[in-house]
Amino acid sequence: MSNNKTFKLVLTSLFAAIIVIMAFTPLGYIPLVVINATIIHIPVILGSLFCGPKHGAVLGFLFGFTSFIKNTVTPASLSAFVFSPVLAFDTMGVSGIFKSAFICFVPRILVGVVPYFIFLAVMQALLSEKKQVWNAVLNVLLGVFLFIGLRAFIGKWFENMVAVSVVSCVIAVIVTALLLWAVAGKDSGVVAFAYAGVSGALVNTLLVMGGIYVLYKEAYAVALGKEASAILGVIGGVISFNGVIEAIVAAIIVSGVGVALNRVKPVAEKSKKASV
Repeated sequence: MSNNKTFKLVLTSLFAAIIVIMAFTPLGYIPLVVINATIIHIPVILGSLFCGPKHGAVLGFLFGFTSFIKNTVTPASLSAFVFSPVLAFDTMGVSGIFKSAFICFVPRILVGVVPYFIFLAVMQALLSEKKQVWNAVLNVLLGVFLFIGLRAFIGKWFENMVAVSVVSCVIAVIVTALLLWAVAGKDSGVVAFAYAGVSGALVNTLLVMGGIYVLYKEAYAVALGKEASAILGVIGGVISFNGVIEAIVAAIIVSGVGVALNRVKPVAEKSKKASV
Protein backbone atom coordinates (compact mmCIF):
# COMPACT_ATOMS: atom_id res chain seq x y z
CA MET A 1 0.00 0.00 0.00
CA SER A 2 2.81 2.40 0.92
CA ASN A 3 4.65 1.68 -2.33
CA ASN A 4 1.45 2.32 -4.30
CA LYS A 5 0.92 5.70 -2.60
CA THR A 6 4.53 6.65 -3.25
CA PHE A 7 4.20 5.65 -6.91
CA LYS A 8 1.05 7.76 -7.29
CA LEU A 9 2.67 10.74 -5.57
CA VAL A 10 5.77 10.56 -7.77
CA LEU A 11 3.74 10.09 -10.95
CA THR A 12 1.36 12.92 -10.04
CA SER A 13 4.32 15.21 -9.38
CA LEU A 14 5.83 14.24 -12.73
CA PHE A 15 2.58 14.96 -14.58
CA ALA A 16 2.23 18.27 -12.70
CA ALA A 17 5.71 19.32 -13.82
CA ILE A 18 4.87 18.37 -17.42
CA ILE A 19 1.65 20.43 -17.29
CA VAL A 20 3.52 23.53 -16.07
CA ILE A 21 6.24 23.13 -18.72
CA MET A 22 3.67 22.63 -21.48
CA ALA A 23 1.53 25.55 -20.33
CA PHE A 24 4.31 28.11 -20.45
CA THR A 25 6.23 26.88 -23.49
CA PRO A 26 5.26 25.99 -27.08
CA LEU A 27 5.52 22.31 -26.08
CA GLY A 28 1.86 22.38 -25.05
CA TYR A 29 0.75 22.72 -28.64
CA ILE A 30 1.17 20.64 -31.79
CA PRO A 31 1.21 22.74 -34.97
CA LEU A 32 -1.10 21.16 -37.56
CA VAL A 33 -0.55 23.80 -40.28
CA VAL A 34 -4.05 25.22 -40.02
CA ILE A 35 -4.43 25.00 -36.22
CA ASN A 36 -2.47 24.41 -33.05
CA ALA A 37 -3.81 21.37 -31.21
CA THR A 38 -3.38 21.68 -27.46
CA ILE A 39 -2.03 18.63 -25.65
CA ILE A 40 -1.81 20.09 -22.14
CA HIS A 41 -4.82 18.03 -21.09
CA ILE A 42 -3.03 14.75 -21.91
CA PRO A 43 -0.95 14.58 -18.67
CA VAL A 44 -4.20 15.24 -16.80
CA ILE A 45 -5.88 12.30 -18.55
CA LEU A 46 -2.93 9.98 -17.89
CA GLY A 47 -2.79 11.11 -14.27
CA SER A 48 -6.46 10.25 -13.89
CA LEU A 49 -5.94 6.77 -15.32
CA PHE A 50 -2.83 5.79 -13.38
CA CYS A 51 -3.27 7.75 -10.16
CA GLY A 52 -7.05 7.82 -9.82
CA PRO A 53 -9.72 10.52 -10.23
CA LYS A 54 -8.73 12.43 -7.07
CA HIS A 55 -5.18 12.96 -8.31
CA GLY A 56 -6.58 13.58 -11.78
CA ALA A 57 -8.84 16.33 -10.42
CA VAL A 58 -5.84 17.98 -8.75
CA LEU A 59 -3.91 17.87 -12.03
CA GLY A 60 -6.97 19.28 -13.81
CA PHE A 61 -7.10 22.13 -11.32
CA LEU A 62 -3.41 22.81 -12.01
CA PHE A 63 -4.17 22.86 -15.76
CA GLY A 64 -6.89 25.44 -15.12
CA PHE A 65 -4.63 27.47 -12.83
CA THR A 66 -1.88 27.69 -15.46
CA SER A 67 -4.50 28.85 -17.95
CA PHE A 68 -5.67 31.48 -15.48
CA ILE A 69 -2.11 32.73 -14.86
CA LYS A 70 -1.19 32.80 -18.54
CA ASN A 71 -4.35 34.61 -19.66
CA THR A 72 -4.09 37.11 -16.80
CA VAL A 73 -0.38 37.94 -17.01
CA THR A 74 0.17 37.61 -20.76
CA PRO A 75 -3.23 37.69 -22.48
CA ALA A 76 -2.76 36.60 -26.08
CA SER A 77 -6.15 37.80 -27.34
CA LEU A 78 -9.03 40.14 -26.57
CA SER A 79 -11.04 37.11 -25.39
CA ALA A 80 -8.50 36.18 -22.68
CA PHE A 81 -11.00 37.41 -20.05
CA VAL A 82 -12.94 34.19 -20.63
CA PHE A 83 -10.23 32.30 -18.73
CA SER A 84 -9.25 35.05 -16.30
CA PRO A 85 -11.54 36.04 -13.41
CA VAL A 86 -9.31 39.09 -12.90
CA LEU A 87 -9.80 40.39 -16.45
CA ALA A 88 -13.45 39.33 -16.40
CA PHE A 89 -14.03 41.52 -13.34
CA ASP A 90 -12.82 44.54 -15.31
CA THR A 91 -15.11 43.56 -18.20
CA MET A 92 -18.29 42.36 -16.50
CA GLY A 93 -17.93 43.05 -12.80
CA VAL A 94 -18.41 40.50 -10.00
CA SER A 95 -20.47 38.12 -12.15
CA GLY A 96 -17.50 37.82 -14.53
CA ILE A 97 -15.36 36.39 -11.73
CA PHE A 98 -17.64 33.39 -11.26
CA LYS A 99 -18.25 32.89 -14.98
CA SER A 100 -14.57 32.85 -15.87
CA ALA A 101 -13.70 30.72 -12.83
CA PHE A 102 -16.20 28.12 -14.03
CA ILE A 103 -14.86 28.04 -17.59
CA CYS A 104 -11.24 28.07 -16.48
CA PHE A 105 -11.41 25.39 -13.77
CA VAL A 106 -14.49 23.13 -13.93
CA PRO A 107 -13.92 21.62 -17.41
CA ARG A 108 -10.22 21.03 -16.63
CA ILE A 109 -10.99 19.36 -13.30
CA LEU A 110 -13.48 17.05 -15.01
CA VAL A 111 -10.79 16.17 -17.59
CA GLY A 112 -9.03 14.53 -14.63
CA VAL A 113 -12.13 12.59 -13.57
CA VAL A 114 -14.24 11.48 -16.56
CA PRO A 115 -11.53 9.52 -18.50
CA TYR A 116 -10.92 7.28 -15.46
CA PHE A 117 -14.50 6.02 -15.46
CA ILE A 118 -14.68 5.82 -19.25
CA PHE A 119 -11.57 3.63 -19.22
CA LEU A 120 -13.04 1.29 -16.60
CA ALA A 121 -16.37 1.07 -18.45
CA VAL A 122 -14.70 0.22 -21.77
CA MET A 123 -12.38 -2.34 -20.16
CA GLN A 124 -15.30 -4.03 -18.41
CA ALA A 125 -17.18 -4.20 -21.71
CA LEU A 126 -14.18 -5.70 -23.51
CA LEU A 127 -13.59 -8.22 -20.72
CA SER A 128 -17.23 -9.31 -20.56
CA GLU A 129 -18.85 -12.34 -22.19
CA LYS A 130 -20.04 -10.08 -25.03
CA LYS A 131 -16.50 -8.96 -25.78
CA GLN A 132 -16.75 -9.46 -29.54
CA VAL A 133 -19.93 -7.39 -29.82
CA TRP A 134 -18.52 -4.56 -27.71
CA ASN A 135 -15.23 -4.75 -29.58
CA ALA A 136 -17.01 -4.24 -32.90
CA VAL A 137 -19.30 -1.46 -31.64
CA LEU A 138 -16.58 0.53 -29.86
CA ASN A 139 -14.07 0.29 -32.67
CA VAL A 140 -16.62 1.21 -35.33
CA LEU A 141 -17.55 4.29 -33.28
CA LEU A 142 -13.88 5.23 -33.08
CA GLY A 143 -13.58 4.70 -36.81
CA VAL A 144 -16.54 6.98 -37.52
CA PHE A 145 -15.12 9.61 -35.20
CA LEU A 146 -11.75 9.36 -36.95
CA PHE A 147 -13.44 9.71 -40.34
CA ILE A 148 -15.25 12.89 -39.25
CA GLY A 149 -12.04 14.38 -37.88
CA LEU A 150 -9.93 13.53 -40.90
CA ARG A 151 -12.58 14.81 -43.30
CA ALA A 152 -12.72 18.14 -41.45
CA PHE A 153 -8.92 18.39 -41.27
CA ILE A 154 -8.06 17.37 -44.84
CA GLY A 155 -11.03 19.33 -46.14
CA LYS A 156 -9.30 22.54 -45.06
CA TRP A 157 -6.65 21.93 -47.72
CA PHE A 158 -8.59 20.47 -50.64
CA GLU A 159 -11.87 21.51 -52.26
CA ASN A 160 -12.70 18.09 -53.76
CA MET A 161 -14.73 16.73 -50.84
CA VAL A 162 -15.42 13.44 -52.63
CA ALA A 163 -11.70 12.65 -52.73
CA VAL A 164 -11.29 13.93 -49.18
CA SER A 165 -14.11 11.67 -47.99
CA VAL A 166 -12.65 8.63 -49.76
CA VAL A 167 -9.16 9.16 -48.29
CA SER A 168 -10.60 9.77 -44.83
CA CYS A 169 -12.77 6.66 -45.09
CA VAL A 170 -9.84 4.46 -46.19
CA ILE A 171 -7.67 5.64 -43.29
CA ALA A 172 -10.53 5.22 -40.80
CA VAL A 173 -11.24 1.67 -42.05
CA ILE A 174 -7.56 0.69 -41.77
CA VAL A 175 -7.30 2.06 -38.23
CA THR A 176 -10.55 0.36 -37.22
CA ALA A 177 -9.30 -2.96 -38.62
CA LEU A 178 -6.04 -2.60 -36.69
CA LEU A 179 -7.93 -1.88 -33.47
CA LEU A 180 -10.21 -4.88 -34.01
CA TRP A 181 -7.11 -7.02 -34.53
CA ALA A 182 -5.42 -5.60 -31.42
CA VAL A 183 -8.38 -6.40 -29.17
CA ALA A 184 -8.72 -9.85 -30.72
CA GLY A 185 -5.09 -10.31 -29.71
CA LYS A 186 -5.99 -9.68 -26.05
CA ASP A 187 -4.78 -6.04 -26.06
CA SER A 188 -8.08 -4.49 -24.94
CA GLY A 189 -6.24 -1.64 -23.27
CA VAL A 190 -5.51 0.04 -26.61
CA VAL A 191 -9.18 0.79 -27.24
CA ALA A 192 -9.84 1.71 -23.60
CA PHE A 193 -6.94 4.17 -23.58
CA ALA A 194 -8.11 5.62 -26.89
CA TYR A 195 -11.60 6.22 -25.52
CA ALA A 196 -10.14 7.77 -22.36
CA GLY A 197 -8.13 10.17 -24.51
CA VAL A 198 -11.12 11.08 -26.67
CA SER A 199 -13.42 11.60 -23.67
CA GLY A 200 -10.90 13.81 -21.84
CA ALA A 201 -10.30 16.03 -24.87
CA LEU A 202 -14.01 16.36 -25.64
CA VAL A 203 -14.90 17.16 -22.03
CA ASN A 204 -12.45 20.05 -22.19
CA THR A 205 -13.62 21.34 -25.59
CA LEU A 206 -17.37 20.91 -25.11
CA LEU A 207 -17.53 22.40 -21.62
CA VAL A 208 -15.19 25.30 -22.37
CA MET A 209 -16.86 26.28 -25.65
CA GLY A 210 -20.33 25.51 -24.32
CA GLY A 211 -19.60 27.60 -21.23
CA ILE A 212 -18.42 30.49 -23.41
CA TYR A 213 -21.66 30.38 -25.42
CA VAL A 214 -23.94 30.19 -22.38
CA LEU A 215 -22.07 32.63 -20.11
CA TYR A 216 -20.24 34.96 -22.49
CA LYS A 217 -22.12 34.99 -25.77
CA GLU A 218 -22.42 38.79 -26.08
CA ALA A 219 -19.00 39.67 -24.63
CA TYR A 220 -17.29 36.97 -26.70
CA ALA A 221 -18.94 38.31 -29.86
CA VAL A 222 -17.65 41.82 -29.11
CA ALA A 223 -14.14 40.48 -28.46
CA LEU A 224 -14.14 38.65 -31.81
CA GLY A 225 -15.72 41.56 -33.64
CA LYS A 226 -18.72 39.50 -34.74
CA GLU A 227 -22.48 39.60 -34.36
CA ALA A 228 -23.87 37.69 -31.37
CA SER A 229 -25.98 35.62 -33.77
CA ALA A 230 -22.81 34.33 -35.44
CA ILE A 231 -21.19 33.02 -32.24
CA LEU A 232 -23.01 29.69 -32.30
CA GLY A 233 -21.51 29.01 -35.73
CA VAL A 234 -18.04 30.02 -34.55
CA ILE A 235 -18.25 27.77 -31.50
CA GLY A 236 -19.68 24.93 -33.58
CA GLY A 237 -16.75 25.27 -35.96
CA VAL A 238 -14.23 25.10 -33.12
CA ILE A 239 -15.91 22.00 -31.68
CA SER A 240 -16.29 20.18 -35.02
CA PHE A 241 -12.76 20.94 -36.21
CA ASN A 242 -10.36 21.82 -33.40
CA GLY A 243 -12.21 19.64 -30.89
CA VAL A 244 -12.25 16.55 -33.10
CA ILE A 245 -8.60 16.92 -34.13
CA GLU A 246 -7.50 17.41 -30.50
CA ALA A 247 -9.52 14.35 -29.48
CA ILE A 248 -7.82 12.24 -32.16
CA VAL A 249 -4.38 13.51 -31.10
CA ALA A 250 -5.25 12.73 -27.46
CA ALA A 251 -6.43 9.23 -28.39
CA ILE A 252 -3.16 8.49 -30.17
CA ILE A 253 -0.84 9.86 -27.47
CA VAL A 254 -2.82 8.49 -24.51
CA SER A 255 -2.94 5.05 -26.18
CA GLY A 256 0.80 5.02 -26.87
CA VAL A 257 1.94 6.33 -23.49
CA GLY A 258 -0.81 4.45 -21.65
CA VAL A 259 0.15 1.06 -23.07
CA ALA A 260 3.80 1.71 -22.14
CA LEU A 261 2.99 2.83 -18.58
CA ASN A 262 0.53 -0.04 -18.20
CA ARG A 263 3.47 -2.44 -18.31
CA VAL A 264 4.90 -0.75 -15.23
CA LYS A 265 1.66 -0.23 -13.32
CA PRO A 266 -1.29 -2.13 -14.85
CA VAL A 267 -4.29 0.16 -14.62
CA ALA A 268 -6.33 -2.56 -16.34
CA GLU A 269 -6.32 -4.60 -13.10
CA LYS A 270 -8.84 -2.13 -11.65
CA SER A 271 -11.42 -3.04 -14.27
CA LYS A 272 -10.88 -6.74 -13.68
CA LYS A 273 -11.41 -6.35 -9.94
CA ALA A 274 -14.46 -4.19 -10.52
CA SER A 275 -16.07 -6.86 -12.66
CA VAL A 276 -15.51 -9.68 -10.20
